Amino acid sequence: MKYYIIAGEASGDMHGANLMKELKRQDSGAVFRCWGGDRMQKSGGEIVKHYRELAFMGFTEVIMNLKTILKNISFCKQDILEWKPDAVILIDYPGFNLRIAEFAHLQKLKVIYYISPQVWAWKQSRVEKIKKFVDRMLVILPFEKEFYKKFNYEVDYVGHPLLDEINTTAHTSSDEWRRQNGLADKPIIALLPGSRMQEINKMLPLMLSTVNKFPGYQFAASAAPSADKATIEKICAGFPVKIIYNDSYSLLKNSFAALVTSGTATLETALFGVPQVVCYKGGTVSYLIARQLVNVKFISLVNLIMDREVVKELIQNQLTEKNITAELEKILLDENRKIILEQYDELRTRLGGNGASERAAEKIVEFLTERK
Repeated sequence: MKYYIIAGEASGDMHGANLMKELKRQDSGAVFRCWGGDRMQKSGGEIVKHYRELAFMGFTEVIMNLKTILKNISFCKQDILEWKPDAVILIDYPGFNLRIAEFAHLQKLKVIYYISPQVWAWKQSRVEKIKKFVDRMLVILPFEKEFYKKFNYEVDYVGHPLLDEINTTAHTSSDEWRRQNGLADKPIIALLPGSRMQEINKMLPLMLSTVNKFPGYQFAASAAPSADKATIEKICAGFPVKIIYNDSYSLLKNSFAALVTSGTATLETALFGVPQVVCYKGGTVSYLIARQLVNVKFISLVNLIMDREVVKELIQNQLTEKNITAELEKILLDENRKIILEQYDELRTRLGGNGASERAAEKIVEFLTERK
């Protein structure tokens, strides 16, 4: 079968690639055309647009780039018409993907959504659009099934694919990895400033402001594949910090604590058992609008899944050098680390076992085969 898959950021590229591997295993005739990244390309997808060209975040940023976004949507619709897929698979990225869902539905194509938009946080009105235009919704967070049930919409909970990704990723031995990256034999504090240059430019300088206050530790900053190397090196210039390129999992595996920009990385950090401080700071206008619209108690996936504060969140005006330093000092203490790590164990239990990508592929192939 022909699968047209759309992912708009690094995490979607990762989950899309793992889904594609499983679809190929279960459907020997699988062919992929994708909006995604390097990993989806390595998994056999023909890439139409790289997610680097699609990553706009925040209300004002979207408005400023509206012409480009609308042009991309128009191009995507035409590309789908010309390629004639058996199914369109959408991965998160709701502002773009929900428009494509409506279009594909009107073209009588099968629409499958893998990894739900965070409609439980804001824009619950989008549920009606999902019910109308999405044939199957596959969710990865345990509370999402109950959320959709309130709207009389049945979805499939397949588990979280990060468990598979983390368990199957090969790692160099700790000593060898440190040697390769020029790291000393001191505990590492990881800096994960995000994958979009927009957030890196805002978050990384704030994270770096603390590095000279912890002489007993060494700092290492993760640079995502989509990040601009020259910009990151310029931001880090003058700070005692190593830059780790495209290897965040090895960094987390060897880290003692972390400062993490809110997003998928907060959950990855927890699953590696690394105590963390969650950081977020957006544009002032975007943040003020979001505060009025967002209907959740927390911003990190860890706290959302656990429905309580497991990791400290420093948001907007709270994200200062003083507060970052104070919260980092707390998670370096043995008694606090013990509490956090125990709650991480509970988090893993809530997420279920491995096999999310396999279950998702199984549901998709089963659904499309039945329809044929």
